[in-house]
Amino acid sequence: MTEPCITYDKNGHATSFVGHEAISVWDAAVLMTGIKLLSKGIIPRRGWTMTKALAAASAYSGRKYKRTEWPQAIEDIRVWKETMLSTIPTEVQP
Repeated sequence: MTEPCITYDKNGHATSFVGHEAISVWDAAVLMTGIKLLSKGIIPRRGWTMTKALAAASAYSGRKYKRTEWPQAIEDIRVWKETMLSTIPTEVQP
């Protein structure tokens, strides 16, 4: 089994997420974007509601959020994501 890793190109763009931990970082980033869209009234995918998005955010922080607490949910996910990024090795492709 390979170790978790995030690979970047020479311009600093992520090109691959390998391993469960790295994919969880990607999922967290997508969830943060989805919550931001929902807060503006944009539904990022069919059936996705703020309630469902905040329930998914609970997996990262361990706390439940009310609909009005979406900014705190984004901040908690961001902290979790930054913590995970600091523990996952990275590679830069030439």
